[in-house]
Amino acid sequence: MDGIVTDVAVGVKRGSDELLSGSVLSSPNSNMSSMVVTANGNDSKKFKGEDKMDGAPSRVLHIRKLPGEVTETEVIALGLPFGKVTNILMLKGKNQAFLELATEEAAITMVNYYSAVTPHLRNQPIYIQYSNHKELKTDNTLNQRAQAVLQAVTAVQTANTPLSGTTVSESAVTPAQSPVLRIIIDNMYYPVTLDVLHQIFSKFGAVLKIITFTKNNQFQALLQYGDPVNAQQAKLALDGQNIYNACCTLRIDFSKLVNLNVKYNNDKSRDYTRPDLPSGDGQPALDPAIAAAFAKETSLLAMNHLNGQKMYGKIIRVTLSKHQTVQLPREGLDDQGLTKDFGNSPLHRFKKPGSKNFQNIFPPSATLHLSNIPPSVAEEDLRTLFANTGGTVKAFKFFQRDHKMALLQMATVEEAIQALIDLHNYNLGENHHLRVSFSKSTI
Repeated sequence: MDGIVTDVAVGVKRGSDELLSGSVLSSPNSNMSSMVVTANGNDSKKFKGEDKMDGAPSRVLHIRKLPGEVTETEVIALGLPFGKVTNILMLKGKNQAFLELATEEAAITMVNYYSAVTPHLRNQPIYIQYSNHKELKTDNTLNQRAQAVLQAVTAVQTANTPLSGTTVSESAVTPAQSPVLRIIIDNMYYPVTLDVLHQIFSKFGAVLKIITFTKNNQFQALLQYGDPVNAQQAKLALDGQNIYNACCTLRIDFSKLVNLNVKYNNDKSRDYTRPDLPSGDGQPALDPAIAAAFAKETSLLAMNHLNGQKMYGKIIRVTLSKHQTVQLPREGLDDQGLTKDFGNSPLHRFKKPGSKNFQNIFPPSATLHLSNIPPSVAEEDLRTLFANTGGTVKAFKFFQRDHKMALLQMATVEEAIQALIDLHNYNLGENHHLRVSFSKSTI
């Protein structure tokens, strides 16, 4: 596999003067590239000059090589998984846009991610870099359409955000933020299979599990993402869209479930984290070749998040190997320390398939989530501990209701990676080993 392609085509429900048109697939033999989202609008106020390719980090990002008919919503959707989008300026005459995020950290995470995974809009690669502008100032009278779309997206995000002043642990998920979507297919003139759903919904993130069933004479499905943000983005983009022309309309809502229990891998249900599951009715597990394909699907988590990251001063490059397993040496054979079995390692947090920990796998970021902190350990102790890894601690915050957990922000993503390597499973005493993971939150 030479690279990764991530297609993004996202729409948002708006007023009657700006309804979405088109369909996800034109026929049962079509693919996702036929998704059409059309909208009309005037060009925004032009910026003078071009941004340089290599600039200092900024919360304003410069996006180039946009398709001619791309909408504001599709551009905004690029930033949604990384944080709040606060402003946008479309330069349609130049096929460019400026996107402003709420924090510089969110912008850095977004640039790092898309430097490893080439972003695509409408099947066309686009390019994202830091802008020379530190803040995006636009004339709202000339940018009314973009601002209206931004407000609509913000309203959806706000509706799915806990009330201010409340603290929610990263493993707690409210129904509105569930990673599980409930999908109903209306006007189902063509059959919709589990694989069709996976093809459509995997454009918005890693799909972990799907269960299909018929209820009230309607084809329905439950689909679980690894991240509630992906579920929100898919719902925003696909609710009300047709899978095929003028039929098979998607009706999507958040499920009250936060985790699906899949027992069999067959044409009715599938757990992409458990390729070893039987097919049911006393049948054996899936064919090894198919199971390997499922395993490859889940390995794209790791590759998307780590490829292009910086560690020990060098850029990591991660690609899929032709080998299906790492061959361990025969017992008693010295291999000069070239292989190691991590099967029983205390560092492994994702050993149990279907664990809720899978919902908390996020790309490397400067903010770390700390857990299993004993009562005797104070903020200053943790600040000192993490500073000793060679980085700078910029911010720290205990969870309000549970001082066993905290957020800690390092100066850079590279420093956070180093701190996680050094301190995950660190013995804090009182039989407490520190748990460290990357967080999607900011302080």
